Amino acid sequence: MKTTGIIRNIDELGRLVLPKEMRKHLEIDNNSPVEIFAEGDKIIVKKFAPRCVFCGSEGELAEYLGKKICHKCLEVLNSEI
Repeated sequence: MKTTGIIRNIDELGRLVLPKEMRKHLEIDNNSPVEIFAEGDKIIVKKFAPRCVFCGSEGELAEYLGKKICHKCLEVLNSEI
């Protein structure tokens, strides 16, 4: 993990401002969805990318019964029908 030297305080409502330079570098615009994870004593904020509900892969996804699913898993489902 690369350190940036940027330190921010969390406000009374629990909010944290991500620096503009970091948002620009990661192509995170206003109102962009992000995911928040806890890993040990770390908080990880990741740009949201939809994933297959079965295998977790990202990339081109299809919709199956209202769920996002990758083409590989879709082929498996179609072969079992």
